[in-house]
Amino acid sequence: MREVRLRTFAKVNYALDVLGLRQDGYHEIRTVMQSISLADEVEVRRAARGFALTLEPEAVEIGPSQRNTAYLAWRSLQRLTGDELPVEVTLHKMIPAGAGLGGGSADAAAVLVGLNEIFGLGLGVDELREVGVGIGADVPFCISGGTALGEGVGEILKPLVAPPAHRLVVAKPPGSAETASIYRAYDGTKAESARTVEPVVSALQSGSVPDLALAVGNDLASITREFVPEVAALEQRFLASGAIGASMSGSGTAVYGIFADEVAAGNAKGKIDASFIGIYEPVSCGVEIA
Repeated sequence: MREVRLRTFAKVNYALDVLGLRQDGYHEIRTVMQSISLADEVEVRRAARGFALTLEPEAVEIGPSQRNTAYLAWRSLQRLTGDELPVEVTLHKMIPAGAGLGGGSADAAAVLVGLNEIFGLGLGVDELREVGVGIGADVPFCISGGTALGEGVGEILKPLVAPPAHRLVVAKPPGSAETASIYRAYDGTKAESARTVEPVVSALQSGSVPDLALAVGNDLASITREFVPEVAALEQRFLASGAIGASMSGSGTAVYGIFADEVAAGNAKGKIDASFIGIYEPVSCGVEIA
């Protein structure tokens, strides 16, 4: 195989509980993650040598090339296999950066899956996820996707019952906030977790969209609202526009509203002004080969 094209899906956090700071400097969390139909498209092609990355659109900001998650994924697989894996990667970016939607992790997941395919490495999902955790805590989830409980730093995954059909309107304000700064500020509050994971899991098991919408929550939201006040404004606009629940994803700054159907979601989307906004639905996988 010379080339593979993939779609790699964004995620939202239906729940995010921050349980404390670990000795390794990371935070112990429990979270319920859900893949959604917002996706980047990734092309992975064999090349003569090395690693080359092309972005579309060119102006998209994904950080320094040697720290980009696509490059880190390639380097990690080279180290694991001990082989040269010369490749060209093209990222068609649709998932906004600095949003808490897992865009960088999704791209890393796609590169891992793509390299495994075109070079016939024969790695299973568990092996790819083990490589992924060295790149970022969300990468293992973005490889398998669907609906899952994440523990540890988010890398210990347990599949959950898929949610009932609903729509999410996802919006991001222009501002972003650095994840490390959000966690440091949260630590300074010495706040107790709101513990929204269990109510969300119960709602998923009940199959009730209203119960799920009422249960969603995120311990980091109160901090991110201080860094980027538009987060609070978006949550309020969603609820005023008919959302049956609203929350922030990850460390932000994207906010989503939950709606029972496409009509209600479309009506709300027309009332909300944001630099990025769209209507999406839950999906059952993290990466798919086109």
